[in-house]
Amino acid sequence: MRIYKTLNIGDFHTNNCEDFLVDEQIATNEKLIAVLDGCTMGTESVFASILYGKILRNISKKEFYKEFVTNEPLDLKSKLKEVIKQLIKETKSIKSQLGLDTNELLSTLIIGIINTKESKAEFLAVGDGLICKDGEIIEYEQDDKPDYLGYHLADDFDKWYDSQNQKLSVSSFKDLSICTDGIYTFKNLENKAKQKSEDDIIQHLLIDNENSEFDNFLDRKIRFLKDKWNHTVTDDLAIIRIKTTPQQDI
Repeated sequence: MRIYKTLNIGDFHTNNCEDFLVDEQIATNEKLIAVLDGCTMGTESVFASILYGKILRNISKKEFYKEFVTNEPLDLKSKLKEVIKQLIKETKSIKSQLGLDTNELLSTLIIGIINTKESKAEFLAVGDGLICKDGEIIEYEQDDKPDYLGYHLADDFDKWYDSQNQKLSVSSFKDLSICTDGIYTFKNLENKAKQKSEDDIIQHLLIDNENSEFDNFLDRKIRFLKDKWNHTVTDDLAIIRIKTTPQQDI
């Protein structure tokens, strides 16, 4: 498999990119991937997405070591639930230690664990964003009022997790992407008559394969949009795209 990533600050954001992404080995044949989007209306919104991302990276490292020591693998669904449980537990601890308000912990999250050997995955989306599986678009849209993980830190975890309806199981994929809702914000600011549709942008970034031989595949596509189509992303954008390549493994 090959994993491509891109993280871009939007033209309408001048100080910090509020999106974040995670790509970590969590087991011998498993990857944890996530894209996060801090709430612009939150307090220092970049903090929440980075905090969650850093915690997820640390959890992945611990889980990878645990597998090495115990050799007791979990199925993907169980492991994803356990990761989210640990994420919330550690966030609650940090919230208490730093005296943080809920408004400082607002970020959307699309997280998945991928079996890189069998090309299958389990995902959970908290808030909005998009998953693309072999050209099929699964959109999570919450009418500009997204749910945030920070709202649920005090909830009964099992009840909250079991009630989540934005879960997705994926199998036998060849091309799989997750991204924040910044993908919908590409604008031709100089000539509105030449504005590309959202479908055109998605096709270009998440489905088209030109230049996929390059490690900076997605960055090239972002530059193409700006240089050739005169389209810039106005909100922050995080994309992780995974393509299966039978000749090599991760």
